[in-house]
Amino acid sequence: MTDGTITLRRPTVADGTPVWRLVEACGALERNTAYAYLLLCSHFAGTSVVAERDDGALVGFVAAYRPPTDPDALFVWQVGVHPDGRGQGLAKRMLAHLIERTWPEGVRYLSATVTPDNGPSNALFTGFARRYHAECALLPGFESEHFPDGHDPERLYRIGPLVPSPPETPTEVS
Repeated sequence: MTDGTITLRRPTVADGTPVWRLVEACGALERNTAYAYLLLCSHFAGTSVVAERDDGALVGFVAAYRPPTDPDALFVWQVGVHPDGRGQGLAKRMLAHLIERTWPEGVRYLSATVTPDNGPSNALFTGFARRYHAECALLPGFESEHFPDGHDPERLYRIGPLVPSPPETPTEVS
């Protein structure tokens, strides 16, 4: 999928290190090991996406997978957009790309956990639900005591059921 000068595509193992570097450039994301991104870009390539500029630089990614306990859902683990690519709706476009790509395989819901104070992620998922005219349930996810380091609690977004290619709405909010 090409949109302007940015191509959305499945990641490959060669994208593992660039995604790992992109996470650092994004600033606010929790950076995992380089090995984790190699696995995401190979084992979970079918449910993940990278955004690549014409010059080959990665400017965005979504790491996602289908939980074995919830196979009709796509769980979004991380969304990252390089500071140079922010404010252009790239994160929403990547999520929409994944729904279009995984719909034939039975994905009908999008889920993710987000801390209550993460304004950009909360806006991304609520805006995505509005775009798809889908229910957006905010459920318990992980509490602070589940984390070893005093991490803020994470609430679970469950958006759906989704249909591919939602009608465009002139009042869409980014």
